[in-house]
Amino acid sequence: MASKRQQGECIKSNKKKRKINNCEETVELCRDVTDENVRTAVKEAWSQKSHLTHGDLELDCHPFPHCVIKNFIRSEQFLENLQTELLSLNFHAKSNDLYKFKQSDDLRKRTEPHIAGLRSALFIQFRLWLEDVLGVKLEPTVDISCAKYEYTDILLCHDDELEGRRVAFILYLVPPWLSSDGGSLDLYATDGNFQPQSVVKSLVPSWNTLVLFEVSPVSFHQVSEVLSQDKCRLSLSGWFHGQSLERPPRHIEPPVLRSEHLPRDETLLLEWINPLYLDISYQERIQEEFEESSEIQLKDFLREEKFSQVCEVMQLAQIQWMRKGPANKRCYEAACLDTLPECVSACWELLQSEAFFLLLSNFTGLRLHYLCPADDDEDDDGGENKDKERKESCKKDDKATGSSNEASNESEPSTPKCCGELRRWSHGSYTLLHDGEAARAEYALDLILPFSCAGWQSEFGGFSCYVANEEDEELLTIYPEDNSLALVYRDKETLKFVKHVNHRSNSDSSTGDGRQGFGSRTLDWMCRSVSPVTLSRCKPALALQR
Repeated sequence: MASKRQQGECIKSNKKKRKINNCEETVELCRDVTDENVRTAVKEAWSQKSHLTHGDLELDCHPFPHCVIKNFIRSEQFLENLQTELLSLNFHAKSNDLYKFKQSDDLRKRTEPHIAGLRSALFIQFRLWLEDVLGVKLEPTVDISCAKYEYTDILLCHDDELEGRRVAFILYLVPPWLSSDGGSLDLYATDGNFQPQSVVKSLVPSWNTLVLFEVSPVSFHQVSEVLSQDKCRLSLSGWFHGQSLERPPRHIEPPVLRSEHLPRDETLLLEWINPLYLDISYQERIQEEFEESSEIQLKDFLREEKFSQVCEVMQLAQIQWMRKGPANKRCYEAACLDTLPECVSACWELLQSEAFFLLLSNFTGLRLHYLCPADDDEDDDGGENKDKERKESCKKDDKATGSSNEASNESEPSTPKCCGELRRWSHGSYTLLHDGEAARAEYALDLILPFSCAGWQSEFGGFSCYVANEEDEELLTIYPEDNSLALVYRDKETLKFVKHVNHRSNSDSSTGDGRQGFGSRTLDWMCRSVSPVTLSRCKPALALQR
């Protein structure tokens, strides 16, 4: 590594190494770290999971052990020079289901004197302090980067657990910061299943403050959304590596309940759906397009008068909404279906009706009802083989998802079942990718029908993203659009999430009638997933885009 320095002022390798050491600015840590008596007290308090305050150091074990050390570095001049070096680095925008911020390249090999000096102080001097306090052996592995959080940037709820991570740390280099600026480090309490429940403590960033905590099955935390439009939350963060704490078996959520279609005939379609979509020739055109891309958006799907009625009632009616969690997987509101007004309930039944399943089959070419004809282009042998494959696929899907599909037997073709919710999205709502979702992934047809999203902009968030499993690259993004039915056919390797709805959604002025204007503060949509779905003539969802 030393031979790659660009200054080239030294010729002999031994001298060069000495020169590099001389170029590292020496860092003097605060007395609460260097004082032997304080270290002994911290070690005892940590082992007993008790609270301790000494000077600028505070150890608190609620909701999990964490330590805050103010004035961590003694020299103010060193900090200012360090900040200058950091801000001169190249930062890359990072965005996925979990976060949005800007991150520097890995600082492991940076040669800037103050960055190098801090790195040595943390992973040599301070690592030894931590080893003594925790009573564990920490590896010399250097794992550190710099992050900039600006307006609407966020890091949602997670526990930091990854093989080898033992202690997480954050060093703040921020301007004077208020809780109203957002960007706090929020700590979650957990339930008996080691799932995050609610934020019970928020640590507001402050200049030259180091926060550290032991990575564990309960160390759930988040960086709350930055609300300040003119401040930059600059921080250095990373992990000290060592043997991971033992983790209990991951909590497995019960499978989502599925239901069969409702016995409603085509009169419901005539009452609710734009006549254009009931025309057979137009349905054929839709199917051709869907078979090419496995997704489509059908604009002005409901009759205008019906759509307007549902929008109005949902804004005014006293629908009961239930918050959905846990925060490491999702955060939004779902309507209690038994509190829906009559017209909203009728629209909900439409999307679950037998006639609608048959209509979806015409739109997509998927066999969503046992009455649907088999593929036209399959011969008898091919059709028999395909039918066997479909039944086997359905059985595997049922086993993976915990559902039962009694219709999947030799004497009666299977009929897919559906699940869904009427969801309300507002500032702070999101869904995340998680292990449980990946384990239960299957062939399915997703439906999204948005309401009350006039004026909604993509920069607000709240859009649906489809990604390949274990990859960040987005395959498809569905932006909410009033009365536009989105249909997406996905395979077992395709996952989805809804991007965090950020503070911009609340930035517009009120409408004048007492309600918050849009970016209209809330966004409603009816969503359903029909599964297991077997292949007809179109390709598995989004597979061609990988």
